[in-house]
Amino acid sequence: MAYKAIHKHARISAQKVRPLADLVRGKRVDDALAILKFQPHRGARMLEKVIASAFANAEDRGAPNRAGLKVIEVKVDGGPMFKRVQPGSRGMAKIIRKRFSHITVAVE
Repeated sequence: MAYKAIHKHARISAQKVRPLADLVRGKRVDDALAILKFQPHRGARMLEKVIASAFANAEDRGAPNRAGLKVIEVKVDGGPMFKRVQPGSRGMAKIIRKRFSHITVAVE
């Protein structure tokens, strides 16, 4: 049975978190947390918390063999955007998109 955790509206672009998700997909939970602990990226902290939450959900629901849990699914989808306007050249305006993401992790 898969145990999931979701961080919606994470204030980071999905493009910045996806390479970190590729690092831990298919690894055991303790290995994935160890890999992310030594990554210098802000997205690694967010992904680390979501994996820890999925593991805690598995413990809470009484998963057998908690030591052998693997990260089977890591999805990082784009979320909504804050749109801001910055003055541009020749009286024009530039749209600035402050992006959000939804991080989903499933362990089994």
